Amino acid sequence: MLHGSPYRADCPTRHILDRIGDRWTVLIVGALWDGDARFSELLRRIEGISQKMLTQTLRGLERDGLVRRTVHPEVPVRVEYALTEAGRTLREPLRALQEWAIVHLGEVSASQEAYDHAKRPPPVSTDRDK
Repeated sequence: MLHGSPYRADCPTRHILDRIGDRWTVLIVGALWDGDARFSELLRRIEGISQKMLTQTLRGLERDGLVRRTVHPEVPVRVEYALTEAGRTLREPLRALQEWAIVHLGEVSASQEAYDHAKRPPPVSTDRDK
């Protein structure tokens, strides 16, 4: 078993955290929560994702063993995506993050608004700025 520290740039666990922490990954895993879906279904379910980004993210998830791509030899060809066993283990941690975001939405929004409207002193200039 490999062990590592995600705080090191060269550690493989960093790649895994980057993948599962990506917003599109979170949304794709959520869209595949209840079963298989075709590319066009995922594109409709996940507002704001481009075809290119969906393709790239699905390929990365497939490479990482989190999503399975199944090609059905029909005319036209039908391709479906599903979570693998490893991908299904992400459902609970991601559900917890989703619930946290819902519960704390008001608090975070209020904080953002206060921050954006606060009077801030101008940045301190340095000798290099002169």
